Amino acid sequence: MIRIVGYTKQKEWLTDLTMEDLKSTELEWYWVDFNNPKEDECRLLDTYFHFHPLAIEDCYHLLQRPKIDHYEDVHFFVLHEVERKTLTVNEINMFIGPSFIVTFHYEPSPEIEEARIKLMSSKKIGDKGQLYAAYLVMDKLVDQYFPAVHELEDQLLDMEIGNGEGQSQTLMTDIYNIRSRLLRLRKTIIPMRDLLYRLTNSDRIDGMGPYLAFYHDIYDHLLKLSEMMDTSREMTADLRDNYISVNSHRMNAIMKTLTVITTIFMPLTFLAGIYGMNFSNMPELEWSGGYYAVITVMLVIGIGMYAWFRSKGWFK
Repeated sequence: MIRIVGYTKQKEWLTDLTMEDLKSTELEWYWVDFNNPKEDECRLLDTYFHFHPLAIEDCYHLLQRPKIDHYEDVHFFVLHEVERKTLTVNEINMFIGPSFIVTFHYEPSPEIEEARIKLMSSKKIGDKGQLYAAYLVMDKLVDQYFPAVHELEDQLLDMEIGNGEGQSQTLMTDIYNIRSRLLRLRKTIIPMRDLLYRLTNSDRIDGMGPYLAFYHDIYDHLLKLSEMMDTSREMTADLRDNYISVNSHRMNAIMKTLTVITTIFMPLTFLAGIYGMNFSNMPELEWSGGYYAVITVMLVIGIGMYAWFRSKGWFK
């Protein structure tokens, strides 16, 4: 489906235009949106707009890394839209020309619709042209990154080590899931940040000067998102290390307790082993009180060793 809006020299918005209407000299600039286009509609990128073949190829092959390419007086952008819950990435391709903006995407984009509504809400905004329209699209896309990053931050802040056996068993799985989601976001946010850096530090796009402040604002948002992701990744690393440390400490305590118990029973096992042998020349076997004497000796040894280990704090 193709949706076209245009802004006339009489400072009026025209909607539901056709490709033939774009030839009108009354149009100041226009916006063509390709939403899940059919094959014949896709061919218009070449037959009508005559975009560079490499840019058209990038539109067809998903999923490209966010980037900006300059082709004479047409500038091609690959942008990413992120769904908050699933972190599914949808590619938004955008062309900016001297008097037009063209967006191309295979999935419905609420951000593009919001940008179009805001753009057409005022004639004064329409005067700002296609560069401001491109800013609105990028701004709406980047704004949707924040809820996804904030949600992961909240999950990390809610995590506590050692609060219940069930949580301890699933903590590492949760941590690695969050790290995986952060990595998916990073593959979008970092390239988008680099794209905005190139855009705000380049003179390849004519007429960019009045809009640099707007694009710098998006760049600042992406810088903040990058810092938030780095902080979250450090938190996952700290949680992972703390979990491993707690488990190691717990295992050491268990092993120490078992070692102490084993040590106490070693002399008792030694005595039981000696008197369990079936030699005939063992005087104690003929003694009527031998059994009680050996049990008493074993109790004294066991209790004595327990008291000694306890005085050294080995049971704490």
